[in-house]
Amino acid sequence: MTMRRLGLMAALPQEVGDLLAQMRQSSTVETITLGARDYHVGTAYGVPVVATLARVGKVAAAATASALIHVFEVDAIVFMGVAGGVHADVRVGDIVVARALLQHDLDASPLFPRFEVPLLDRSRFDADAALSDALFSAAQAFVSANGDALGERFAVPAPCVHRGLIVSGDQFIASHDAVHALRDALPDALAVEMEGAALVQVCYEHAIPCAVVRTISDTADAAAPTSFVDFLTAIAATYSSGIVSRFLLSIA
Repeated sequence: MTMRRLGLMAALPQEVGDLLAQMRQSSTVETITLGARDYHVGTAYGVPVVATLARVGKVAAAATASALIHVFEVDAIVFMGVAGGVHADVRVGDIVVARALLQHDLDASPLFPRFEVPLLDRSRFDADAALSDALFSAAQAFVSANGDALGERFAVPAPCVHRGLIVSGDQFIASHDAVHALRDALPDALAVEMEGAALVQVCYEHAIPCAVVRTISDTADAAAPTSFVDFLTAIAATYSSGIVSRFLLSIA
Protein backbone atom coordinates (compact mmCIF):
# COMPACT_ATOMS: atom_id res chain seq x y z
CA MET A 1 0.00 0.00 0.00
CA THR A 2 1.69 3.19 -1.18
CA MET A 3 0.36 6.71 -1.12
CA ARG A 4 1.59 10.17 -1.89
CA ARG A 5 0.47 11.67 1.42
CA LEU A 6 -1.53 10.39 4.40
CA GLY A 7 -3.56 12.57 6.76
CA LEU A 8 -3.32 11.66 10.44
CA MET A 9 -5.89 13.16 12.82
CA ALA A 10 -6.56 13.09 16.54
CA ALA A 11 -8.72 15.23 18.78
CA LEU A 12 -6.36 15.75 21.72
CA PRO A 13 -2.57 16.00 22.09
CA GLN A 14 -2.25 12.81 24.15
CA GLU A 15 -3.87 10.84 21.34
CA VAL A 16 -0.99 11.36 18.90
CA GLY A 17 1.62 9.93 21.25
CA ASP A 18 5.17 10.69 20.13
CA LEU A 19 4.25 11.01 16.44
CA LEU A 20 5.31 14.64 16.07
CA ALA A 21 8.61 14.01 17.86
CA GLN A 22 9.30 11.06 15.55
CA MET A 23 8.51 13.20 12.50
CA ARG A 24 10.98 15.87 13.63
CA GLN A 25 13.67 13.25 14.17
CA SER A 26 13.28 11.66 10.76
CA SER A 27 12.53 14.60 8.49
CA THR A 28 12.11 18.32 8.12
CA VAL A 29 8.66 19.26 9.37
CA GLU A 30 6.79 22.23 7.95
CA THR A 31 4.02 23.54 10.19
CA ILE A 32 1.20 25.41 8.47
CA THR A 33 -1.49 27.16 10.51
CA LEU A 34 -4.91 27.17 8.90
CA GLY A 35 -8.31 27.71 10.51
CA ALA A 36 -6.78 27.84 14.03
CA ARG A 37 -5.14 24.44 13.53
CA ASP A 38 -1.51 23.49 12.98
CA TYR A 39 -0.88 21.02 10.17
CA HIS A 40 2.52 19.32 10.41
CA VAL A 41 3.84 18.19 7.02
CA GLY A 42 6.69 15.70 6.98
CA THR A 43 7.53 12.00 7.09
CA ALA A 44 6.77 9.46 9.83
CA TYR A 45 8.20 5.93 9.74
CA GLY A 46 8.88 6.31 6.03
CA VAL A 47 5.39 7.56 5.09
CA PRO A 48 4.71 11.14 3.90
CA VAL A 49 2.10 12.50 6.32
CA VAL A 50 0.19 15.56 7.43
CA ALA A 51 -0.54 15.29 11.15
CA THR A 52 -2.96 17.56 12.96
CA LEU A 53 -5.21 17.92 15.98
CA ALA A 54 -8.81 18.27 14.85
CA ARG A 55 -10.01 19.19 18.35
CA VAL A 56 -13.22 17.78 19.78
CA GLY A 57 -16.56 17.28 18.04
CA LYS A 58 -18.08 16.55 14.65
CA VAL A 59 -17.78 20.08 13.25
CA ALA A 60 -14.09 20.21 14.18
CA ALA A 61 -13.47 16.83 12.56
CA ALA A 62 -15.31 17.74 9.37
CA ALA A 63 -13.51 21.07 9.02
CA THR A 64 -10.13 19.43 9.54
CA ALA A 65 -10.85 16.61 7.11
CA SER A 66 -11.90 19.12 4.45
CA ALA A 67 -8.64 21.02 4.85
CA LEU A 68 -6.60 17.83 4.62
CA ILE A 69 -8.37 16.91 1.40
CA HIS A 70 -8.55 20.25 -0.38
CA VAL A 71 -5.50 22.14 0.88
CA PHE A 72 -3.02 19.36 1.61
CA GLU A 73 -4.32 16.93 -1.01
CA VAL A 74 -3.96 13.80 1.10
CA ASP A 75 -4.73 10.44 -0.47
CA ALA A 76 -6.29 8.98 2.69
CA ILE A 77 -7.03 9.90 6.32
CA VAL A 78 -6.66 7.94 9.56
CA PHE A 79 -8.17 9.09 12.86
CA MET A 80 -6.72 7.75 16.11
CA GLY A 81 -7.76 8.37 19.68
CA VAL A 82 -9.82 7.17 22.62
CA ALA A 83 -13.50 6.31 22.95
CA GLY A 84 -16.09 5.05 25.40
CA GLY A 85 -17.05 1.40 25.33
CA VAL A 86 -20.71 0.72 24.52
CA HIS A 87 -21.02 -3.02 23.91
CA ALA A 88 -20.90 -5.25 26.99
CA ASP A 89 -17.96 -7.19 25.51
CA VAL A 90 -15.78 -4.06 25.13
CA ARG A 91 -13.65 -3.16 28.14
CA VAL A 92 -11.30 -0.37 29.18
CA GLY A 93 -7.97 -0.97 27.46
CA ASP A 94 -9.46 -2.74 24.43
CA ILE A 95 -9.00 -1.38 20.91
CA VAL A 96 -11.76 -0.92 18.33
CA VAL A 97 -11.10 -0.56 14.60
CA ALA A 98 -14.16 0.76 12.78
CA ARG A 99 -15.85 -1.22 10.04
CA ALA A 100 -18.51 1.47 9.79
CA LEU A 101 -19.48 4.70 11.56
CA LEU A 102 -22.80 6.40 12.31
CA GLN A 103 -23.97 9.65 13.94
CA HIS A 104 -26.02 8.55 16.94
CA ASP A 105 -27.36 12.06 17.61
CA LEU A 106 -28.62 12.70 14.05
CA ASP A 107 -32.42 12.64 13.82
CA ALA A 108 -34.22 14.44 11.01
CA SER A 109 -37.39 12.40 11.43
CA PRO A 110 -40.12 12.36 10.28
CA LEU A 111 -38.57 13.76 7.10
CA PHE A 112 -35.87 11.08 7.10
CA PRO A 113 -35.34 7.92 9.14
CA ARG A 114 -33.51 8.34 12.44
CA PHE A 115 -29.71 8.35 11.99
CA GLU A 116 -29.95 8.78 8.19
CA VAL A 117 -27.92 11.64 6.71
CA PRO A 118 -30.40 13.70 4.71
CA LEU A 119 -29.98 13.46 0.93
CA LEU A 120 -27.30 10.79 1.15
CA ASP A 121 -29.74 7.91 1.76
CA ARG A 122 -27.56 6.23 4.34
CA SER A 123 -26.80 6.26 8.05
CA ARG A 124 -23.72 4.04 8.11
CA PHE A 125 -20.53 4.87 6.27
CA ASP A 126 -17.92 2.17 5.74
CA ALA A 127 -14.29 2.65 6.66
CA ASP A 128 -11.77 1.72 3.98
CA ALA A 129 -11.13 -2.02 4.15
CA ALA A 130 -7.41 -1.96 3.31
CA LEU A 131 -6.56 0.79 5.81
CA SER A 132 -8.70 -0.88 8.45
CA ASP A 133 -7.02 -4.24 7.87
CA ALA A 134 -3.63 -2.60 8.35
CA LEU A 135 -4.78 -0.85 11.53
CA PHE A 136 -6.27 -4.06 12.88
CA SER A 137 -3.02 -5.94 12.27
CA ALA A 138 -1.01 -3.14 13.88
CA ALA A 139 -3.30 -3.13 16.92
CA GLN A 140 -3.04 -6.90 17.27
CA ALA A 141 0.76 -6.72 17.03
CA PHE A 142 0.84 -3.97 19.67
CA VAL A 143 -1.34 -5.97 22.06
CA SER A 144 0.66 -9.14 21.46
CA ALA A 145 3.93 -7.37 22.22
CA ASN A 146 2.72 -5.23 25.12
CA GLY A 147 -0.33 -6.89 26.65
CA ASP A 148 1.46 -8.23 29.75
CA ALA A 149 3.32 -4.96 30.35
CA LEU A 150 0.11 -2.95 30.01
CA GLY A 151 -1.54 -5.20 32.56
CA GLU A 152 1.28 -4.74 35.04
CA ARG A 153 1.81 -1.02 34.53
CA PHE A 154 -1.70 0.24 33.98
CA ALA A 155 -3.92 -2.56 35.31
CA VAL A 156 -5.37 -3.20 31.83
CA PRO A 157 -6.07 -6.95 31.75
CA ALA A 158 -5.51 -8.79 28.45
CA PRO A 159 -6.59 -6.11 25.95
CA CYS A 160 -8.67 -7.33 22.99
CA VAL A 161 -8.89 -5.88 19.48
CA HIS A 162 -12.41 -5.57 18.02
CA ARG A 163 -13.83 -4.56 14.64
CA GLY A 164 -17.31 -3.18 14.10
CA LEU A 165 -19.56 -0.16 14.42
CA ILE A 166 -18.35 3.05 16.09
CA VAL A 167 -20.93 5.76 16.74
CA SER A 168 -20.29 9.50 17.04
CA GLY A 169 -22.14 12.44 18.54
CA ASP A 170 -21.59 15.84 20.07
CA GLN A 171 -22.08 14.50 23.57
CA PHE A 172 -19.75 12.95 26.15
CA ILE A 173 -21.69 9.83 27.14
CA ALA A 174 -21.32 9.49 30.90
CA SER A 175 -24.33 7.83 32.50
CA HIS A 176 -25.86 4.41 32.86
CA ASP A 177 -29.06 5.58 31.19
CA ALA A 178 -27.26 7.16 28.23
CA VAL A 179 -25.07 4.16 27.43
CA HIS A 180 -28.00 1.76 27.75
CA ALA A 181 -30.07 3.97 25.43
CA LEU A 182 -27.28 3.61 22.85
CA ARG A 183 -27.24 -0.16 23.33
CA ASP A 184 -30.99 -0.33 22.85
CA ALA A 185 -30.99 1.87 19.73
CA LEU A 186 -27.83 0.41 18.18
CA PRO A 187 -27.20 -3.09 19.56
CA ASP A 188 -24.12 -3.66 17.42
CA ALA A 189 -22.35 -0.42 18.44
CA LEU A 190 -18.98 -1.18 20.03
CA ALA A 191 -17.77 2.29 20.98
CA VAL A 192 -18.86 5.92 21.13
CA GLU A 193 -16.83 9.06 20.44
CA MET A 194 -17.28 12.55 19.02
CA GLU A 195 -15.55 12.79 15.63
CA GLY A 196 -15.29 9.66 13.51
CA ALA A 197 -18.66 9.63 11.74
CA ALA A 198 -18.20 13.23 10.59
CA LEU A 199 -14.78 12.38 9.17
CA VAL A 200 -16.04 9.34 7.30
CA GLN A 201 -18.99 11.26 5.81
CA VAL A 202 -16.67 13.95 4.44
CA CYS A 203 -14.37 11.28 3.03
CA TYR A 204 -17.32 9.43 1.50
CA GLU A 205 -18.49 12.57 -0.27
CA HIS A 206 -15.01 13.14 -1.72
CA ALA A 207 -14.13 9.48 -2.42
CA ILE A 208 -11.16 9.57 -0.03
CA PRO A 209 -10.29 6.37 1.87
CA CYS A 210 -10.35 6.72 5.64
CA ALA A 211 -10.16 4.61 8.77
CA VAL A 212 -10.66 5.06 12.51
CA VAL A 213 -8.98 3.30 15.43
CA ARG A 214 -10.04 3.93 19.03
CA THR A 215 -8.68 2.78 22.38
CA ILE A 216 -11.35 2.33 25.04
CA SER A 217 -10.74 4.79 27.87
CA ASP A 218 -14.02 4.32 29.74
CA THR A 219 -17.33 2.50 29.57
CA ALA A 220 -19.49 5.59 28.96
CA ASP A 221 -21.16 5.36 32.38
CA ALA A 222 -21.10 7.49 35.53
CA ALA A 223 -17.43 6.66 36.08
CA ALA A 224 -16.51 7.81 32.56
CA PRO A 225 -15.21 11.32 33.41
CA THR A 226 -12.66 10.01 35.92
CA SER A 227 -11.72 6.97 33.84
CA PHE A 228 -11.35 9.09 30.69
CA VAL A 229 -9.01 11.62 32.32
CA ASP A 230 -6.91 8.95 34.02
CA PHE A 231 -6.60 6.87 30.86
CA LEU A 232 -5.87 9.87 28.64
CA THR A 233 -3.14 11.07 30.97
CA ALA A 234 -1.45 7.77 31.75
CA ILE A 235 -2.05 5.39 28.86
CA ALA A 236 -3.43 6.95 25.66
CA ALA A 237 -0.05 8.03 24.28
CA THR A 238 1.39 4.54 24.79
CA TYR A 239 -1.41 2.99 22.75
CA SER A 240 -1.34 5.62 20.00
CA SER A 241 2.43 5.44 19.58
CA GLY A 242 2.45 1.65 19.56
CA ILE A 243 -0.36 1.30 17.04
CA VAL A 244 0.46 4.12 14.65
CA SER A 245 4.16 3.23 14.42
CA ARG A 246 3.34 -0.37 13.45
CA PHE A 247 0.65 0.78 11.04
CA LEU A 248 2.91 3.26 9.24
CA LEU A 249 5.79 0.79 9.01
CA SER A 250 3.40 -1.74 7.46
CA ILE A 251 2.34 0.63 4.66
CA ALA A 252 5.68 2.38 4.04
